[in-house]
Amino acid sequence: MDNQKQPSISIVMTVHDQAEALEQNLPAFLTVPYEGTYEVIVVDNMSADETPDVLKRMKAEYPNLYSTFLPESVIVNPSRKRLALSIGAKAAHYEYIVLADIRRVPVNTEWLAGLADGEVSLVYTNRKKDRVTHVVATDLDDLRPTILKAERHSFRDYYGAWFRKQRGLYDAACVRREHVFDAIRLCDQKIRGFRLLGLRLRVWLGL
Repeated sequence: MDNQKQPSISIVMTVHDQAEALEQNLPAFLTVPYEGTYEVIVVDNMSADETPDVLKRMKAEYPNLYSTFLPESVIVNPSRKRLALSIGAKAAHYEYIVLADIRRVPVNTEWLAGLADGEVSLVYTNRKKDRVTHVVATDLDDLRPTILKAERHSFRDYYGAWFRKQRGLYDAACVRREHVFDAIRLCDQKIRGFRLLGLRLRVWLGL
C-alpha cells in the first residue's frame, strides 16, 4: 500500500461486544483495494466479550490495524459513541478520516477510492447489486442535515433495511481532519418532534 496516487486515509470505527462482527468483517476493511496508504483504527467501547482478544490477534496479522479503547470511567455525556469516535480521530495519522461501521462492509474497489474527493463525502451501497454511490460536498454544512438524520440516536445500533432506509443511513462518512470533530458532534443527537420533521423536510428538499 505504498502507492501514493490517492490521498492517505484513516478509517475510524467504534465497537462494543462485537467480536464476531470483527472476525467476519474487519479483514474486508483491512484489505480493501486502494491506490494509497490507509490505516484502520478500532476504538473498543468497554467490550465484555472477546473483542480485545480478536483485535490483539488481528493486529499481529495486519500492520495497518491499530486499536485503542474508551475507559470505563468516562461518563455517558455527551455520548460514549461521540467520545469513542473522538479518541479514534485523535489517534488518526492522516488528513482524511473515514467514520465507518464494522457492520457496513466495503463491497468493491470503489468504496474507499471515491471518499476523499471533497471536504466531506458519504458512501451508500446497494448490496444486492454490489454498487456504491458517493455524495461529495465542499462544505460540511451541505451534508449536515443528512448526517444528523442518519446518525440520530445512533447509540441504539439500528438494524435492518427498513431502519436504514428511514434514516438514510450511509456506509461511511469521510471528512478532512480540520472538520472531523464537527462531524462527530452530529452523531447520536436526540432529535424529536418538530425538529425531526423539519430535518426530514430539509433532507428531502436538499436544503
